[in-house]
Amino acid sequence: MAKWLSGMMLMGVALAGPLLAQEEVPTPQSHLGFQPGENRQLANWDELSSYYDALAASSPRVQIDTLGMTTKGRPFVMLIITGEENQSRLEELREVNLKLADPRTISGPEELARLQEEGRTVVLITQQVHSNETATGQMAPLLAHWVATSEEPRAQEIRENVILLHIPSLNPDGTQWTSDFYMEWMGTPYEGNPSLPFLYHYYAGHDNNRDWFSFNLQETQLTLTGAYHPWRPHIVHDVHQMGGTGARIMVPPFVDPYDPNVDPRVTAGTNRLGAAIASELIAEGKRGVVVNAQYDAYSPARKPPHYRGAVRILSETARNRVAVPETLSLEDLTPRIGFDPQKRSWNFPDVWPGGVWDFPQQVDYMASAAKALLTDAARNRDYWVSNFQQINQNAVDRWAEWWPLAWVIPAEQEYQPGLETVLRILTTGDVEVRRAQDGFTAAGRRFSAGDYVIRLDQPMASFANTLLQRQEYPDLREYPGGPPQRPYDVTAHNLPLMLNIEAFPVEEPVQISLSDPIPQFEQSYTLPEGLTGAGAPRVGVYKGWRESMPSGWTRWMFDMHGLQYDTLNNADIQAGDLRGSFDVLLFESQPAAEIVDGYPPGTIAPDFVGGLGDAGVEAIREFVRDGGHLIAIEQSTDFAIQTFGLQIRSAIDDIPTADFYIPGSILSVEMVGTHAITEGLGPNHPVWYWGAGDRQFSRAFRVEDPRAQVLARYASGDPVLAGWVLGGRLIAELPALVEARVGQGSITLFGFAPNYRGQMVGTWPFLFNALQASGEPRVDGR
Repeated sequence: MAKWLSGMMLMGVALAGPLLAQEEVPTPQSHLGFQPGENRQLANWDELSSYYDALAASSPRVQIDTLGMTTKGRPFVMLIITGEENQSRLEELREVNLKLADPRTISGPEELARLQEEGRTVVLITQQVHSNETATGQMAPLLAHWVATSEEPRAQEIRENVILLHIPSLNPDGTQWTSDFYMEWMGTPYEGNPSLPFLYHYYAGHDNNRDWFSFNLQETQLTLTGAYHPWRPHIVHDVHQMGGTGARIMVPPFVDPYDPNVDPRVTAGTNRLGAAIASELIAEGKRGVVVNAQYDAYSPARKPPHYRGAVRILSETARNRVAVPETLSLEDLTPRIGFDPQKRSWNFPDVWPGGVWDFPQQVDYMASAAKALLTDAARNRDYWVSNFQQINQNAVDRWAEWWPLAWVIPAEQEYQPGLETVLRILTTGDVEVRRAQDGFTAAGRRFSAGDYVIRLDQPMASFANTLLQRQEYPDLREYPGGPPQRPYDVTAHNLPLMLNIEAFPVEEPVQISLSDPIPQFEQSYTLPEGLTGAGAPRVGVYKGWRESMPSGWTRWMFDMHGLQYDTLNNADIQAGDLRGSFDVLLFESQPAAEIVDGYPPGTIAPDFVGGLGDAGVEAIREFVRDGGHLIAIEQSTDFAIQTFGLQIRSAIDDIPTADFYIPGSILSVEMVGTHAITEGLGPNHPVWYWGAGDRQFSRAFRVEDPRAQVLARYASGDPVLAGWVLGGRLIAELPALVEARVGQGSITLFGFAPNYRGQMVGTWPFLFNALQASGEPRVDGR
């Protein structure tokens, strides 16, 4: 009897333990000293990550994993939140889900039925990838605490049926910087300026969510290795914010186009879940909810779940000036793709009439959307688990009849950095890449032993195919015969063209002996000999208070290669005597006015106002006259042309968008003569061109200056190789790369982007050559 009583007492303690622990779990308010989401308050990453540690330490329903360190050395964390019973068998449930992710590992119907019965809906929620979308990061601790501690029936249901992977910031560096900068100037005339005097991701700025097929950034890699690969989530919710003069919140369905390689079940599941979230928000009385508007589902650079068997929900909540309330009238709201926020429509059934829009409302809207998503994930667990398994089964079965059977990438490529990059991207993306054991014939050519073969009967087949095939983006118009409908992002992502390699589709069955999948490929970054050692050019990269994202990406590329360079701010250049310290100055794509004038007075704190000004411009003139080499890329070519009075101009400025439109595509250029800058690049080469309407980045030139030499022209006919181009013939044969001699120095003008988002690896040689070139032509190619 004593033993029995003792056992009952111990059981009572065990049962009471978790309940007591939940009572002691700190709230975000008790830990931070204020409720996240209050107007004019922002917790920084140090404070937020401290709270996540405390939450995990006090709740048996929460684990915290530090997946690694960010670009600037901060902890990159993921919370795993679920019920105690699920936590006790977490590794077992993870293994169950990995088998569902690869149907080839399942023995038959009995095992499949067991796995589907045991599986839980795995949901990944990611927040504040864009650091100026501050409400997302402040909502994160509130959501984590609610899922972990709420005893509402739906919260209990979520913990029983869902494993929540929660990455509360995809950019902790930017979360820290944005919060600190805002709080430093809170209460001053500069409070609420969303601009920082530096990029809020050290390299990528706002482009840090355009990295989902190239995997260049540390934070992208940590998300893959810590969440996507080990867990293979069924649903991914990217919590974002958008401009404040449209809807109050947007959720899917997305507008057309979808990437045709996305499984129909992914599309249907996205539509289903997005509509469910929207209906829940509207039922709660939230106004200004829109679906099927603004955002498409085309580029893999922004939506990795679609190729991993998962449904992706993008929510975009209207933001204001960081954490400062704003008052808007109905008339302040302006039309977007797919709806007019001043009018009711099927996808926008309840107009927000205007009024005060503040930080608590933003947090409330996005928290409600996340809770609605998690509720659906819990109540429809059977659907989500089986849908996930079937999507992966479809990939193994080659659901898309237009897919080839396989792709072959020859191991012998003229441009080895391109080969290394494609192998790194594919294997990092979990694509099975195998090697031929013997030579074979396919696609009308002979391949060798050791060539790389990617079969398209594997779970990651859609990801492989979308990166290896050429894109033909549909010709979408705002109305029949009207101007083009602007894509949300770019329209091309063909790796063979971007990396300057060859890859061949195999359409017919071929008997090939193949190796096991190769391990994840580790890429090396090797500088040309002329950029290393004592004889290397001394390079300076302009980095004003309004640094452009292309400049950040170029710093990334230089750092990966170990290239020695200095970043030069306005004061460094204004001090003059640049020629004594530098051989080459690089100005990445940036409007001339931003370079010269910087931030105008009154728009940011006085410490960060201004650009090069007259003194800086004169110092640049002196640098080139004294023998320096100036490299200007895309928009910054305007600055170089104006500064030196070159008789060169953009050929596209006055062409209407309806006639000329390239929102981000791959074009062909033809070399003119021979020159150090084009050495080793062959007669034709793919390049990146982007810019449309009022957002022209790339350039085609009219050259009338006798000091100028044309090094490359856009190809004759229609130069498009992949993507969407209207009026390509209008720039055919126009100069794309120009060099001009000024004084003892030279100026190189790039009309295209030689290092677009760190993705156009095939055009890196243009930039490396330009850094080494003295400007002396070998053969006149004017």
